[in-house]
Amino acid sequence: MGSCPRLVIAGTGSGVGKTSLALGLVRALSRHGLRVQTFKVGPDFLDPSYLTLASGRPCYNLDGWMTGRPYVQGLFARTTRDADIAIIEGVMGLFDGASPSSLEGSTAEIAAWLGAPVLLTVNTHGVARSLAAIVKGYAEFEPSVRLAGVIANQSGSERHKAWLAEALGSSKLPPLVGAIPRGALPALQSRHLGLVTADTQILPQETLDELAAACERHLDLDLLVRLAGSAGEGEGEAPAEPPSRVWDGSAGASPSPQSEVRIGIARDEAFHFYYPDNLELLAECGAELVEFSPIRDQCLPSGLAGIYLGGGYPEVHAEALSANQSFLADIRAFAASGRCLYAECGGLMYLGRALATLDGKRLALAGVVPIETAMLKSLRSLGYVEVTPMPGSIWSPGAEQPETTRPPEGGTPNEDRLKAGLQTNAPLSLRGHEFHYSRVTIDESAAEGWHPAYQVRRRRSPAAESDGFCKGAIVASYVHLHFASCQQAARHFVDRCRESLRGA
Repeated sequence: MGSCPRLVIAGTGSGVGKTSLALGLVRALSRHGLRVQTFKVGPDFLDPSYLTLASGRPCYNLDGWMTGRPYVQGLFARTTRDADIAIIEGVMGLFDGASPSSLEGSTAEIAAWLGAPVLLTVNTHGVARSLAAIVKGYAEFEPSVRLAGVIANQSGSERHKAWLAEALGSSKLPPLVGAIPRGALPALQSRHLGLVTADTQILPQETLDELAAACERHLDLDLLVRLAGSAGEGEGEAPAEPPSRVWDGSAGASPSPQSEVRIGIARDEAFHFYYPDNLELLAECGAELVEFSPIRDQCLPSGLAGIYLGGGYPEVHAEALSANQSFLADIRAFAASGRCLYAECGGLMYLGRALATLDGKRLALAGVVPIETAMLKSLRSLGYVEVTPMPGSIWSPGAEQPETTRPPEGGTPNEDRLKAGLQTNAPLSLRGHEFHYSRVTIDESAAEGWHPAYQVRRRRSPAAESDGFCKGAIVASYVHLHFASCQQAARHFVDRCRESLRGA
């Protein structure tokens, strides 16, 4: 798994300042000459964009529920080979995840798998000795997780800081590594439940430097670096070399692609929600990834065998997307050609006939999928999902598969589930998540030939439901898939793109 020093920035819950502190710490360490590799626990696309700006390196998601321990450990080892230190920003509270009774999908699970020391961020406004009680509970709750230090956010005077440090010390608890006074951290813009995707306008260098200065002033950076160097072995046998992220040598699999195939990736202000390792997996399987902008480009790149339309904020840029008629026409022509077209969330919305915005506008879009999308003020869906592709879709190994396949129960270990998908023509089972503030309405008059793309099992319900839209080589749904959740997924998609180009 590698010997890179590492720290997990965790919290007692959401909203305690993990992101601001992680950004400030990453920037501060970078200003001191360290190469910092960043990670985000969970299926988030927003915080990683901030951490990427702060470090100057791609930020990777570590998600135990979607990808499993071997993949997490291998990804960490691969991406930290040339780093001096790794900073891992947690999600929600330290022990919050996919299960109320285990570490599954939590920050604590990742910390245990990586042997990473944990810094617990606590909002200490109005708290004194009670901090010791809080920290004692977190420190002793799970023996596999090592709480190494405490950051007191929203603290008061120097006297308050001294009380907090003494409360921890007198109870023989992990030390206070710093106290951030109220108002010391600049505010970050927010949208929906998370941050606006970062760019240099949303998160200017001056803000990053302010965050870094606050951390340099109020945190003991030398102690933090020493704690990072105290990381131990993670849970399970860590491989000397990270395992192949696509092939494990079974079922006659070979990492040598037949030929390079061009796959277009929508990338601009409207579409940018991609796991970087999803794209790396496609490239490993022989894909040449070609970026394009549905906002600015007049036509698609030439020679594409497939298109991957990720999520993002098409609702914010709906007028520009709708006005680019030549590009919309090219998307429609591509969809009619029989080549692979895969869309997630914002990509699904873009392929619909129209988008209704919160300010009452109705803007025409691609008209490929027979739906209209309406934006909502409240959250429509949030959570993990497991999907089994329906027969005939680009994800389905063959039309001979049954119409529905029950995914494994929630307690099945991911590594066993991945191995199960390697059998010839076995139905693929992939994991991902949903997060959207919109709903779709199907235009039944134009729905002939379309059928559901997946059988979806959501964590909140034991029943599988039909979901998404599929016709020929087109698949579109709200689900953001992680290709590492199934060893065959990336290779299968690239192969189907290659086949669809031959048949186009």
